[in-house]
Amino acid sequence: MNSILLSPFALIIFVITIIISLYALFFDNRLLNSFILRPYYLFREKKYYTLITSGFIHADLNHLIFNMLTFFFFAFYLENYIGHWQFVILYFVSMIVSDLPSVFKNKDNEVYGSLGASGAISAVVFSFILYNPFSKIYIMFIPIGIPAILYAFCYLAYCIYASKKQYNNVNHSAHFWGAISGVVLTIILDPRSIFIFLQKFNINL
Repeated sequence: MNSILLSPFALIIFVITIIISLYALFFDNRLLNSFILRPYYLFREKKYYTLITSGFIHADLNHLIFNMLTFFFFAFYLENYIGHWQFVILYFVSMIVSDLPSVFKNKDNEVYGSLGASGAISAVVFSFILYNPFSKIYIMFIPIGIPAILYAFCYLAYCIYASKKQYNNVNHSAHFWGAISGVVLTIILDPRSIFIFLQKFNINL
C-alpha cells in the first residue's frame, strides 16, 4: 500500500487506463476506433496522437486485466526505485518506441491496427528486473515463484512466438521492443541500475 501512495504517476496512469479502456469497451466503441493506432492513417492523416492514445485502450476485458495486473505488480515499486519523472519518461517513451517497428512495417496496410499498453508495461517489467533480477514473480496456476530474470527470457520468447501468430489488434511485437527500450532507457535515466544488476550476480566493475 505504501508503494502505491508513494507512486503518484503510476497511480494516475493505472486509474486513467482502466477508466478509458472500460468506457471504450462497454459504452463508446467509437472512442476505441478513434484511439487505436493505425499506421496507414498515422502518416497520411497525421494521427500521431494515436501512438499514445492506443496505450489507453484494450482489445477486450482479458487483455485489460492481464496488462493492469502486470502494471500493478511492477509499476508502483519501479517508480520508487527509478524516480517519479524518470518513470513517466520511461513509460511514455517506451510506449512510442515499442510501436515504431510495427508502424513502419504496416505503413501501407489499411486494415492493420494496434492497441494496448503492452509495450510500456513490458518496459516497466524489464526495468524492474534491472533492480531486482531474483525477485519472485508469481503467475496464476503456478504454485512457485519464478525468478524475474528467468521470467524475462521466457516472456521475450513468448512475444516473438506470439507476434508471428497475431489474429487481433494486440501488438505482440511491442512486448519485445518495449522490453528492450525499458532496459536501455533505465540505464540512461538511472546509470546506477546497471551496477545494481551486476552486483546481484556478484560482479563488480
